[in-house]
Amino acid sequence: MLHVHMLPDLVPHGELTDATVVVIDVLRATTTISAALSNGAHEIFPCPDLEKARQLAAGMEPRPLLGGERGGLKIDGFDLGNSPAEYGPEVVAGRQIVFTTTNGTRAMSASLDADRVLLGAFVNYSAMLEMLEHDQNPVHLLCAGTNGEITQEDLLLAGALVEGLSDQGRIPANDGALTALQAWRALPEENLVHALQESHGGKNLQELDFHEDIELAAERDRWPAVGLLDPQTMTIRPSDSEQAIVDAENSG
Repeated sequence: MLHVHMLPDLVPHGELTDATVVVIDVLRATTTISAALSNGAHEIFPCPDLEKARQLAAGMEPRPLLGGERGGLKIDGFDLGNSPAEYGPEVVAGRQIVFTTTNGTRAMSASLDADRVLLGAFVNYSAMLEMLEHDQNPVHLLCAGTNGEITQEDLLLAGALVEGLSDQGRIPANDGALTALQAWRALPEENLVHALQESHGGKNLQELDFHEDIELAAERDRWPAVGLLDPQTMTIRPSDSEQAIVDAENSG
């Protein structure tokens, strides 16, 4: 079975128990996390709360990188913002990252009852489908939205995943899945960048002059890593198969 939830607040109580959840925040948290893990970051600690992020980082040795945003902008005193281009191998390889964002890390925190939590983006689309192909759990696609509002960019990725998972035999089980699929099929693929630019999150990023982030987020399969969130320890690492890819690339 396959469900789409357009916002964390719209998930019925207990719905995610024993399920596999794919958290989607195309602009930009899950895109940036895929970039960081693909470029060799060791592990990422998502924190919905800014002060908790600072406290966690202060207690870690060696000191981790602090990354994230509020209002789309890098937080004062942090090493990195939320632009995927900032998380190159020369910056993040072998490092731990404490990461907090306005929407994405909150959606992750809403998924802690799940059996398995993956982080999806257009940039790791095919790897995500491959990981889900043999998953026996019900699959729930959870869109982060922007400031409590449904966003087109997350809905479009959910629709693309619904299409791919339907081809694998998954059956859309709620109206959210059908709506996302219809939105995706109505969009010519070559117009994805434009669609992201026209979305709520895309307009916010353009006002802040983060045009490159939108183009990066629209590049399907640019980065191979799929983040796997451990709900018990609140750590994100590449899935086992993707870790092998990352290790091979780094050794090369």
